[in-house]
Amino acid sequence: MSATVTQDRLTGRAWAVLFVLCGAIFLEGIDISMMGVALPSIRAELGLSTSELQWIVTAYVLSYGGFVLLGGRAADLLGRRRMFIGWLVVFLVFSGLGGFATEGWVLILARFVTGIAAAFMTPAGLSIITTTYPEGPQRNKALLVYAGTAAGGFSLGMVTGGLLTAIDWRWVFFAPVVLAAAILAAALALLPREVARGKRESGFDLGGALTLTTAMLLLVATVVRAPDVPRGQTLITLAAGLALLGVFVAIERRVAAPLIRFGILRSGALLRANLAAVLLVGSFMGFQFIAVLYLQELRKWSELETGLALMVIGIDAVLAPTLTPWLVNRFGNGRVVLGGFAFAAAAYALFLPLTNDWSYAAMLPTFLLLGLAFALAYGPLTIAATDGVSEEEQGLASGVLTTSFQFGSALGLAVVTAVLAAADELTVDGFKSALLVPLIAAGLGLVVSLPSLARRPAVAPAQ
Repeated sequence: MSATVTQDRLTGRAWAVLFVLCGAIFLEGIDISMMGVALPSIRAELGLSTSELQWIVTAYVLSYGGFVLLGGRAADLLGRRRMFIGWLVVFLVFSGLGGFATEGWVLILARFVTGIAAAFMTPAGLSIITTTYPEGPQRNKALLVYAGTAAGGFSLGMVTGGLLTAIDWRWVFFAPVVLAAAILAAALALLPREVARGKRESGFDLGGALTLTTAMLLLVATVVRAPDVPRGQTLITLAAGLALLGVFVAIERRVAAPLIRFGILRSGALLRANLAAVLLVGSFMGFQFIAVLYLQELRKWSELETGLALMVIGIDAVLAPTLTPWLVNRFGNGRVVLGGFAFAAAAYALFLPLTNDWSYAAMLPTFLLLGLAFALAYGPLTIAATDGVSEEEQGLASGVLTTSFQFGSALGLAVVTAVLAAADELTVDGFKSALLVPLIAAGLGLVVSLPSLARRPAVAPAQ
């Protein structure tokens, strides 16, 4: 990539490139969260069960998580700009097609392909950032703005989803088409061209990507369907999923151009960052699913009321690029992540006393704390998962992190859905049981983050 930054500050061109990439991650975030608010309306029109309903989200995050390592590898070898723009087009097309679905399986298929597009587009965009801005304060600033935009898109998508679903849930699919078209035009004009490097490698590990995705599908399906199928069938699918993970490892050790070089996982800090990413996003996705069903199906709130209620979580869009960089510079990455998980655990615990007629004032502390938790944890985890990785493997590191985020989303949804499906109907007691899932995940996140207290924070120079 051509240099787009100086030693002292980001240039105007660097900011323009960053805004394009932030637009894409905003699109990805808003696309997922709008879907969450629209689920009850989709269920009503297409006649889906609770287990079938979560597959609209899970199909997306599983294909996303299953192919993102291949996407990161493709970005490293074939050119980050090429992968970013090409798969943005695919994302645009299949998001639009999802809006025309009249049956559940068609919608799930459209979401699966859209997830594949995101799997190639997102690591390409993130690796453009990590190879354009030099490691240190400048890259940290760019990554925190990027992560703040992602979290903000995720949060604001709840409100947007409520507004659009109040008109027609199909607009939740059509609106991203308009945004994607604008981002595509800007990307074509602003992203610098680069030379593809595919000739230096012997190919792509498509077998590894397919094996990993199938293993994830089987494992998540095992959790989701456990309450509804015989125990023997549960054990069979669990064994098949674990066996395929073993096959994936065997493939990676023998293939000439592996999907993931396992040596990159020898870093304890990188492993902790990715495990924390699984727990952070998994807990939040599970909580969002619970909150939306509680508000809309038990309390009978409208989609717009639900979106407005959850809107305050969007404070992370303001705090992530402003407060978080100062905290990282002052206290270090690890301590800020630890604080984020502490706020998340407190937020989920505060939601446990919910009742049939709970006031919004009682829910508000949870939503505010979740916004603060995401602002503190999401961006620093992105920094930790890519820090110290060579430029040639930035796409791979970005892909590993995105896999963690997406697998966490799928796993969190699957476990929460299994708990809710175990009850004959949606009740306050059922929601309270399901809330233990994100609470436990946040607690585990605290444990994973504790080693950061043993290290002195590396204070970055003032920006």
